[in-house]
Amino acid sequence: MKNVLVVEDEDSLRLLYKQELVEDGYNVIAVDSGEDALERLDKNKIDLVVLDIRLGGMSGLEALEGLLSKQRDLKVVINTAYANFKDDFSSWLADAYVIKSADLSELKSTIHRLIN
Repeated sequence: MKNVLVVEDEDSLRLLYKQELVEDGYNVIAVDSGEDALERLDKNKIDLVVLDIRLGGMSGLEALEGLLSKQRDLKVVINTAYANFKDDFSSWLADAYVIKSADLSELKSTIHRLIN
């Protein structure tokens, strides 16, 4: 079973992503900050991270750099409501960039493609 780390500060979205991904057969760890994501990466084997950019405290882009410095081959999907971050050099470190939507099919298919 593949381990997915969801980093999302909005409680309802974090719960929704976790529920949907568990139903798809993934083991999901869900946290609300970049700091928690870095701690979880130290304690758990993670195959892929779904990462929001706008987080309280450490930004998602700062977390992305920290995650990849700990595990270079980690797959990361940036999942944000803001398309303008796609032009930020730091976001290019991620394997995919998905704009948040009520329809989770693009996010789920991207995750499946990257870790299966």
